[in-house]
Amino acid sequence: MSEFQYAKGRIGESLEFISQEMTEFKQEYASKTWDDYQKDRKLQKLMDRTVENILTAFIEVCGTILTEEGITMESYADTLKRCAKFFGFSEGEQKDMAKLAIQRNRLAHRYLNFRWQAINIYKTHSDLIQKLLTSVLKREENKERESF
Repeated sequence: MSEFQYAKGRIGESLEFISQEMTEFKQEYASKTWDDYQKDRKLQKLMDRTVENILTAFIEVCGTILTEEGITMESYADTLKRCAKFFGFSEGEQKDMAKLAIQRNRLAHRYLNFRWQAINIYKTHSDLIQKLLTSVLKREENKERESF
C-alpha cells in the first residue's frame, strides 16, 4: 500500500474549524432522530457534510502531526490509529479512532446504506475525538512556548 504524506499545515486553524463544526453539530443535529433524518433530505445533507468535514479535517491534523514526527502512515484509518497511539491512547481507543476513518469514507463516497450509521458512530465517538484534539492543542501550546 502506498504511503500517505501530509504537508505541514496550520494545525491551530484546523483545530478551530473542527471545534466550530463539532459545536454546530452538537447544537443543531445531535438530537435528530432517524425519522427526522429520513424525512428531510436537506437535513441529511447538512448532517452528512458536517460530520464529513469534521472527520476529514481531523485526519488532516493527525496526518500533519505524524509527518512532523517522522511517523509514516498507510491509510486514513492508520493515520488516526497511529496518532492516538502517539498521544498514549489505549489500544481500544486506537481501534475506535481507526473506525472513524471508515465512517468518513462512507460519507465522502455517499454509501447510502451506511450514512446514518456513520452519523451515529461519530456521535458515539465525539468525546474521543475531543480528547485527542485536546492532546493536540496541548502539544501545539507546548511547541509554541518552547520556541520563545
